[in-house]
Amino acid sequence: MRPRAKVVRNGHRPAAPVSWGHHGGGWIEAVVGSMFSGKTQELIRRLRLAAIARQKVQVFNSALDVRYAKDHIVSHDLSKTPSIAVARARDILSRVEPDAQVIGVDEVQFFDDEIVSVCERLADEGRRVIVAGLDQDFRGEPFPVTCRLMGVAEFVTKNLAICSICGNPANRSRRLSPGKKVIDVGAADKYEARCRRCFKKG
Repeated sequence: MRPRAKVVRNGHRPAAPVSWGHHGGGWIEAVVGSMFSGKTQELIRRLRLAAIARQKVQVFNSALDVRYAKDHIVSHDLSKTPSIAVARARDILSRVEPDAQVIGVDEVQFFDDEIVSVCERLADEGRRVIVAGLDQDFRGEPFPVTCRLMGVAEFVTKNLAICSICGNPANRSRRLSPGKKVIDVGAADKYEARCRRCFKKG
């Protein structure tokens, strides 16, 4: 006889089809794309729907990202939701509440490599994990952390922006400011979306 999944009774509606305990099944959703493609906006939308469904939601972001706020994730259209800023991926595990059903992680490319195993552990515990982040850096090179998460995720959504030069679909981020650091936090003051052709033109 198959053992019954353990259900945590905490006043929150379970995130169907998630059941809690060792026999439950969580998953990972990855929302990726270039700058200005609406990744954070989509993350916030999914988290709000989960909250409306009375699911316990927790949100995390990197302590590196303080462009708009330290205690919220904020999209470029200024939609926002409260979040916890952490310095390292493993810090998420110590901050997750036992009854949290949906975990959001924004700007996942800012995290260290351990973010992949952290997300997998949370999903293995029966939680829905939604991550959002850039899939390519300013050189057009894939972010290893994001790509690894795309590889292990059950659901992957690739968002496109609009090229600021020609108006075609854009999947790359052109850095406008000087510098060669791969991680250089900024918004419209430092980056713009480009299509493949306009990105190569420089």
